[in-house]
Amino acid sequence: MLASGSPQEVALAIKQHSAWRAERQPLVFDNATGRQIDLDLSGSEDEILARYEDRSAQTMAPPGRPRLIAREVTLLPRHWDWLNGQPGGASVALRRLVDEARHATPVAEKLRQAREATYRFLTAVAGNLPRYEESLRSLFAGDGTRFDALIRDWPPDINFYAMILLQDAFEEGRPSSAAPVPARCT
Repeated sequence: MLASGSPQEVALAIKQHSAWRAERQPLVFDNATGRQIDLDLSGSEDEILARYEDRSAQTMAPPGRPRLIAREVTLLPRHWDWLNGQPGGASVALRRLVDEARHATPVAEKLRQAREATYRFLTAVAGNLPRYEESLRSLFAGDGTRFDALIRDWPPDINFYAMILLQDAFEEGRPSSAAPVPARCT
């Protein structure tokens, strides 16, 4: 593992690392999703800093009604009939149903997201490691103890980052070798 932190910090670390070791670029992963991210490392360090500056204050939604996004939903006629008969119409009913579903199973959703993130990372980097498929089976079976035992002798950085991603992947808590880490690790 070369770096962990905000996209700015990781991009700068890679840029500095690449200056003396250009034969291969590191893989960068989003801690929340386990997805690989491409960082634009072109330009000077100042340009990289500007490109990845924290825009959270600038992108905060203004007060009032949030901006709605229109997308197509395909339903059977009986579904449309029911939705249109709800107070506020189909859109309001769909938003309410989605919110209810999101709040009804937050633990299950958190487990699913952590397992999916870990799966994405392991698929990208661990496919040739011993017991890879068995570790994925134990991941999705929710057996944290077995998962920990199966990946224990993998390269330390892969093991460490897998443990970061699966902090919320097991109901009984995270495996013993997992360590607490910053929330935004890439």
